[in-house]
Amino acid sequence: MNSKLLSLGIALVAALLLSAVSALAETVDELLEKGRPFDQQFQATEALKYYLAAEKLEPKDVRVLVRIARQHRHLMADATSKDEKLRLGRIALDYSQRAAALAPNDPDAQFSVGLTLGKMLPLFSKKEQVNASPRIKASVDRTLRLDPRNDYAWHILGRWHRNLAAIGGVKRALAGALYGGLPAGSNEEAAKALEKAIKLNPARLVHYIELGRVYAQMGRKEEARKLINKGLEMPNVDKDDPEMKVAGREALAQLR
Repeated sequence: MNSKLLSLGIALVAALLLSAVSALAETVDELLEKGRPFDQQFQATEALKYYLAAEKLEPKDVRVLVRIARQHRHLMADATSKDEKLRLGRIALDYSQRAAALAPNDPDAQFSVGLTLGKMLPLFSKKEQVNASPRIKASVDRTLRLDPRNDYAWHILGRWHRNLAAIGGVKRALAGALYGGLPAGSNEEAAKALEKAIKLNPARLVHYIELGRVYAQMGRKEEARKLINKGLEMPNVDKDDPEMKVAGREALAQLR
């Protein structure tokens, strides 16, 4: 009888362990699903309640890490002080780098690094900007090798080229002397990347405004006005849309 009870106990423990493992996976998925509506509505603080709980259950789940990084980028955009923006950006970068290291073939994980660095770039010192620039390009290149239809990766590539093309010879030479040089960028490559982004996703207003800024930099003023105005007329959908419209209006003012 004791032998039968012991066998029954062992079987029960084994069943409970299997159930616990299954429940763990389901719980992480459930937490991600519960956080998703808040994520989609850019309610980062609420989304993080679920995503951070999911991280405690499975700290190496790349899906979780990428989502946590995204919420900290959203919080960074809403922060009012430079120090707070940088603090949140560093948290986002840490999660992004962890995700990228765990999933070298996951385009979302790879892109998270470059996207986060791009958000932080205006806040960096000149030396940090020089150091971050090739890292952004490498992240975008890896992403596009894995997923050439990622329109936002093409957008970041275009912005990367535009920013570098805007740096004059004197500043470029000074950066080379002080920090070891800057990568080359061109307005032509920027335009190609952004035209590709628009082709892949014509519903994103940021693509039109950014391409308009490139054309303005190239002296193609009428095309620039047309594209920027098109973007300004489109409804806000993504987190970056209001900020991008501000940049678009500033670019239009400089064209007059």
